[in-house]
Amino acid sequence: MEASSPLSLPQTPHPDYSVPEASPKPFRKSFVTSLMEAAALRTPFKEDTYFVSHLKKSEKKALKELRDRLSVSYGSNSTSECSMWGIPLLSNDEKADVVLLKFLRARDFRVQDSLHMLEQCLSWRKEFGADNIVQEDLGFKELEGVVACMHGYDREGHPVCYNAYGIFRDKEMYERIFGDEEKLKKFLRWRVQVLEKGINLLDFKPGGVNSIIQVTDLKGMPKRELRAVSKQILSLFQDNYPEMVARKIFINVPWYFSMLYSVFSPFLTHRTKSKFVISTEGNVAETLYKFIRPENIPLQYGGLSRPNDLQNAPPKPASEFTVKGGEKVSIQIEGIEAGATISWDIVVGGWDLEYSAEFVPNALGSYCIAVEKAGKIAPSEEAIRNSFTPREAGKMVLSLDNTASRRRKVAAYGYFVRKPTV
Repeated sequence: MEASSPLSLPQTPHPDYSVPEASPKPFRKSFVTSLMEAAALRTPFKEDTYFVSHLKKSEKKALKELRDRLSVSYGSNSTSECSMWGIPLLSNDEKADVVLLKFLRARDFRVQDSLHMLEQCLSWRKEFGADNIVQEDLGFKELEGVVACMHGYDREGHPVCYNAYGIFRDKEMYERIFGDEEKLKKFLRWRVQVLEKGINLLDFKPGGVNSIIQVTDLKGMPKRELRAVSKQILSLFQDNYPEMVARKIFINVPWYFSMLYSVFSPFLTHRTKSKFVISTEGNVAETLYKFIRPENIPLQYGGLSRPNDLQNAPPKPASEFTVKGGEKVSIQIEGIEAGATISWDIVVGGWDLEYSAEFVPNALGSYCIAVEKAGKIAPSEEAIRNSFTPREAGKMVLSLDNTASRRRKVAAYGYFVRKPTV
């Protein structure tokens, strides 16, 4: 017997997200399963506020000592030589404190190690030309928005960087990008450029947004071919961008993640590992919804954001919800005036289900209008986007039918009503 539950339009985003249903336990746990369970039990990483007043006495002492040692090292050249992201590190400024504390935390407040790391980073940035790299045209148009890009923000305001390397399964593409050492250097330069664009969005203020979120899609990633490239990217970022990532979300994690993890693990600190979130294929949208609102998530990951949406204006708020197995849900958007135009988007993350849309007039005796006939929404491939202008007042009803499945599914929708012109 079908279960039907109407879903009234919420006025504010749903604050909670239910825990995914447990999968049947395999006879023998895979490494990925074990890693996910360990990540769930691990204390989540808590980003620091960077208020100096919150530091321990020993940490305040380390901050002062680091600044004093830098002053001795750079002397009168401190302003021109000792700065990052336009921030003079020896100024009595809270932004300088944020940067210095990042290096101190990366080395557990060991001043000598922090100083060495900082000096090496300053030297690398000068040699690499990192301060002006955002303005460079490196000629990787085909990779923009595909391999790496900054796209939207998470629920706490962190810029989000998406990474996906599945495109390099194509041998011709791989050779064109990584065929020799010069090509590899140019790619690494482009990858730094993407990261620098994200860092330019940060506040560098106590209590502000001082790090980004990384989402890495492992689907189709050629593990052997990209091993050397991945290690170089990891090493470069860890050496020169300490504490710049608040959370690392791995999605579409395959069975061979154990091999990748064994390669990277020796280079990762416990603090870095505490930032990991692991999601297998089929659970991508459900995982991302916990950290990022659906209107900020790209279509291919179960969100509503198209490539150019964020360039024109802030995204229109959307709402996420779940459809239980054997359940039919109706989303009712009421109060639509005659002649008004309603536009809506709806997407299902991870698994498909049946969808239809109809307009129901308020007047008795009026006929309901089938705006979209029943059909399947494919998972994470393309959000449904449509609009309708009724001749009379009424409501739009979007129906999602999951009665043919026992699996719980996640979905999201957003809408906008344009009032009728006089």
